Amino acid sequence: MSRSLAAASAQPLLPVRHPNQDFFVCDVLDAIPKDDMASMEHPIFSLATRPDTRVLRYEQGGTTIEIAPSVRGLATIHDKDILIYCISQLIAKMNGGEAPNRTLHITAYDLLVSTNRETSGDGYRRLKEAFERLRGTSITTNIKTGGETITEGFGLIDSWRIVRQTDSGRMANVRVTLSEWMYQAVLGREVLTLHRDYFRLRKPLERRVYEIARKHCGKQRQWRVGLDVLQNKCGSKSTTRLFRARVRALVEFDHLPDYAVTLDDDTVVFRNRSFEKPAPQIRSFPVLDTETFHDARTVASGLDIYALEQEWRSFWADSGYPVLHDPDAAFIAFCRRRGSAFSAT
Repeated sequence: MSRSLAAASAQPLLPVRHPNQDFFVCDVLDAIPKDDMASMEHPIFSLATRPDTRVLRYEQGGTTIEIAPSVRGLATIHDKDILIYCISQLIAKMNGGEAPNRTLHITAYDLLVSTNRETSGDGYRRLKEAFERLRGTSITTNIKTGGETITEGFGLIDSWRIVRQTDSGRMANVRVTLSEWMYQAVLGREVLTLHRDYFRLRKPLERRVYEIARKHCGKQRQWRVGLDVLQNKCGSKSTTRLFRARVRALVEFDHLPDYAVTLDDDTVVFRNRSFEKPAPQIRSFPVLDTETFHDARTVASGLDIYALEQEWRSFWADSGYPVLHDPDAAFIAFCRRRGSAFSAT
């Protein structure tokens, strides 16, 4: 069975759709991908690839969740990209000393690029449909968030608004208001960092399995879970036989970010890849030209350039020491964003 699944998907990862983008220079990902732990723990998002109009109910450890769809169907695991992007932006603002806000103003193109989506007209259409499902999906739960247990009903987002460019018809700017529940999770920093290749995982189940592994295995050497428990956590409605075959395909391809997967009878074992290979060689810090600091002062007037340099270097290290083709341009772009934020306040 696993071989037939393998043949059906010779390339388990999506291509990097924007390979020339320097994430460290561009405004798009001044935020490392973050996900909220509550929705990583519980199967809130549909794994279906077609409109899912079921009402779902889960109970585990005293927590109950009921998810009801709109006429557009349940929000899907791919729709969750929008929330991950919004959470990442909020955390980045908080880390930069800015006051967070439940309403975000974002650029649709930036969202599409940073989540490895197509920027074609069809890509923009699918983004609009994702907003509709996120707004329409209703959740009733008693999940703990922000140190409190709250039983209430809410949507995944409270509202959204798109400003379209009249000439091209494409989305330009998007305004998103997160639900109070999601916003409180961010304020409480109940979030975890995701590997960027999360957005390259093709199949909904693969994305769900990864975030479960990220939540439970984390930085441990390994984590073991029963196949039936994993299926329940995933919210998969497949037969046990088909679910086992899909897990075997994960084992065979070995393409899950951060974690290797093995299947021992009815036990799934996740092993942290960082324990299985030597630590990557850390690159030396980029050397900046002295003239760069003069230019940086121009674009970030009123700010301490050397403090910004330390912040920029810390972000570079946290991003995995990526190769910078033009460190001076990267630093100036970073300072320009900080300067613009400072001027806006």
